[in-house]
Amino acid sequence: MGVINLFGSGKESSNDNSLDQGLAKTKENLFKRISRAVAGKTKVDDDVLDDLEESLISADVGVETTLRIIERIQKRAKEEKYLNTSELNNILKSEILSMLAENTAPESKDPVQATKPYVIMVVGVNGVGKTTTIGKLAYMFKNQGKKVLLGAADTFRAAAVDQLTIWAERVDVPIVKQQMGADPASVAFDTLKSAVSNDIDVVIIDTAGRLHNKVNLMNELSKIRRVMQKLLPDAPHEVLLVLDGSTGQNAFMQAKEFTSATDVTAMALTKLDGTAKGGVVLGISDQFKIPVKYIGVGEKMTDLKIFDRTEFVESLFRNV
Repeated sequence: MGVINLFGSGKESSNDNSLDQGLAKTKENLFKRISRAVAGKTKVDDDVLDDLEESLISADVGVETTLRIIERIQKRAKEEKYLNTSELNNILKSEILSMLAENTAPESKDPVQATKPYVIMVVGVNGVGKTTTIGKLAYMFKNQGKKVLLGAADTFRAAAVDQLTIWAERVDVPIVKQQMGADPASVAFDTLKSAVSNDIDVVIIDTAGRLHNKVNLMNELSKIRRVMQKLLPDAPHEVLLVLDGSTGQNAFMQAKEFTSATDVTAMALTKLDGTAKGGVVLGISDQFKIPVKYIGVGEKMTDLKIFDRTEFVESLFRNV
């Protein structure tokens, strides 16, 4: 049994501004609205709070989470003298950071104690960037010196296996696959068997993105788990749900479906660079109490970022 640090140092290059670029649309949408809301105001009144509420909801923070933030700001405004937009931004920033700290696990870049091989089962509907996320994860782990193996257990679509194979070749990591229509659990088992034989550090298993209904989804994912556990009793060590951040409220609905169908332990939110709805990160982490572990902020292989709540909020509020 080995202990492996899956996340290395977690440090980004000081010249890497992809997070700022990826959140630019969300930032512009949110803070333009906030600036308009408080223009000429000398205190936080009902009009300011109403406009702030509308701004947060428009960024897809979600109604329940928005109301929690508004209540916190209302309380702070009574306790502290409000002077200008900058001070409101500071209050909003501190309350969002505080809320994220309450509702997420310790920072994902901390060392992870794990049995080798560390098995990640990836779930999510088709089209959210699941295969791309797997490829970028493989690239991240490989760059940290880890031996990575992919398992193509989405056997319902030939395109899914083909796409994952392309990523395996691009990143130069091995892949275990069978013909279309093969038993997904069998693919997962073969992948783990190969991982044990070849001293693999990290195994990433793709799963079907769409089945006929939630019962089928639950049964399929449960079967994959059971079969993997015949070989590794504690597998999978992580169930990663991939969500498309640009779909806003639809991402909430997908999170609800998958968290009720299987034991999701972490989330990855993709495509934040193409949307003004990046507030979905706040809402989902608050509503589901499951840590957002990765965010996708661009097309490059390095644009899948380990989610750091402090860096995220700092970027969101930088130069406003």
